[in-house]
Amino acid sequence: MGRIELLGMHFFARHGCLESERLDGNEFKVDFSCDWDTSAAELTDELDDTLDYSLVYNVIAREMEVPSMLLEHVAGRIADALQQEIPELEHFEVSVYKKNPPVRGECEWAKVSTRR
Repeated sequence: MGRIELLGMHFFARHGCLESERLDGNEFKVDFSCDWDTSAAELTDELDDTLDYSLVYNVIAREMEVPSMLLEHVAGRIADALQQEIPELEHFEVSVYKKNPPVRGECEWAKVSTRR
């Protein structure tokens, strides 16, 4: 068993509870990691024998374009869409980060993760 990760995918999106967040938008990052049987790809060096990173990225990018109020909802939608489009995914995690969340103090990122 191996681990496949896509880390630090950057997006500009309009997620947030405040109207200003939805109008102005913000910077977001997404991390994806999964347990995946890499044994065949280790031997064959063929894309057909592993997880296609571009498919994972495209699903995440599509879901990031849909505005949501909560990061929990964004992460959940991404996870659901990945499960639907890549049924072989069984054990994976999605983390969504929002830059400079609107709190009463200094906070570089807010992060929500979900596991399936």
